[in-house]
Amino acid sequence: MKKKIWIGTNWKMTKTIAEGLDFTHELKKIAEAISPNIQLFIIPSHTSLFPIKEVISGSTIYLGAQNMHWEDSGAYTGEISPRMLDEIGIDMIELGHSERRQYYNETDEAINKKILAALEYSIKPLICIGENIEQKNNLISKETLSAQLKVCLKGLSKEQAKQVVIAYEPVWAIGEQGIPAEVEYVEEIHDFLRQTLIGLFDDTGMEIPVLYGGSVNHDNFLNYINLENVNGLFVGRAAWEIDSFQKILYQLESHLFD
Repeated sequence: MKKKIWIGTNWKMTKTIAEGLDFTHELKKIAEAISPNIQLFIIPSHTSLFPIKEVISGSTIYLGAQNMHWEDSGAYTGEISPRMLDEIGIDMIELGHSERRQYYNETDEAINKKILAALEYSIKPLICIGENIEQKNNLISKETLSAQLKVCLKGLSKEQAKQVVIAYEPVWAIGEQGIPAEVEYVEEIHDFLRQTLIGLFDDTGMEIPVLYGGSVNHDNFLNYINLENVNGLFVGRAAWEIDSFQKILYQLESHLFD
């Protein structure tokens, strides 16, 4: 039996404040009813963070933001700082999503700066890594993922490494056109990621949660969560409607903890 399972969703640019609040009120009820071994988290747009934090205050749900700058303040129009997120009471920060890398040219070096800045404020970094289809077809998935981990986690102490969460999201498996990954492939990659983390942080590498995300749905999520080195799921569209997310959560609890 797994000690703790992380499961959550990034809303991307989808929900209004009103829609997000409706979702969150229902999720809070679900959180009170399921096992404390399931760590729930949601990652809304910046405009929704403060009102949603007020709703989930006192609950076990973690609230994350979708991005931030590494500086506390400055002439960075359109950005938001870790100090500002800390003021709201954010628990997590999603960093390195493939859309940020693809559309906004974010590099592993920039993500590393953001990770270190988040840790200064005790905000838990959720670090997204993943290979694209060309890298997979050229058989360099592991080299790509290893490089992403090593650069993103550069300079972290073992104590700091305990605070991070890794989300493996193969770029070819996410989004509307995503192709669900074969279970055997996910197992191979997650085993590799675990060994890479051990190589970087010794035994501490065993403690770092590694989540899987990529076209996770009602048909495949149990197959992924059964894998030894999958410590949780980063769910997309299947978690954007509360009824759909609830079905996943109740089935997951029944499967793992009954």
